[in-house]
Amino acid sequence: MGNSDTLKRRGLMFVLSSPSGAGKTTMARRLLVEDDEIAMSVSVTTRPQRPGEVDGKDYIFATRERFMEMVEADEFLEWAEVFGNHYGTPKAQIKAGLKEGRDFLFDIDWQGTQQLYQRAEADVVRVFLLPPSIGELERRLSSRGTDSAEVIAGRMARARSEISHWDGYDYVVVNDDMDACFAKVCTILQAERMRRARQTGLVSFVRDLTA
Repeated sequence: MGNSDTLKRRGLMFVLSSPSGAGKTTMARRLLVEDDEIAMSVSVTTRPQRPGEVDGKDYIFATRERFMEMVEADEFLEWAEVFGNHYGTPKAQIKAGLKEGRDFLFDIDWQGTQQLYQRAEADVVRVFLLPPSIGELERRLSSRGTDSAEVIAGRMARARSEISHWDGYDYVVVNDDMDACFAKVCTILQAERMRRARQTGLVSFVRDLTA
């Protein structure tokens, strides 16, 4: 058992946040493809199930009544209402996974991140992605070619508001180059996995070494 990578460890909650257009969804998808030790956190939602979506895999679909019962029973680590629909992170599923050494990826905004951190500080790693400039962010949002100038202006106002919360994160990465940014995100994840406090197998391992 000489390789420390084989030691038992506690999992973590890896949060990726960014303003719309700064690349968080692309980063999250790539991380899920290239790192088989991390899985997307599956949220409970009240929004209707879309064609092709699998209940329990993409989302856990629930009625509004059931969702509010779960809120009352304190079954969520964090929850929010977005455009009239509710989304929440189920506590029991995450807690069991962390204990088994599983890592969870969260694609949530600063408010959800704040809630998560308040409930499970030691297990949360918060990463915020910034665009290289406001001009570049506007160019990315405009390049879709489907939105009116008014819609883009609204998105830009929201982006500025989201960026103002950058200091509520452990790591801040400027996404100037997609590959370089991804490499930095992976480095953060690997380093956080190696934190002494998460290496739950170290005590017995060191005890054996010094016996």
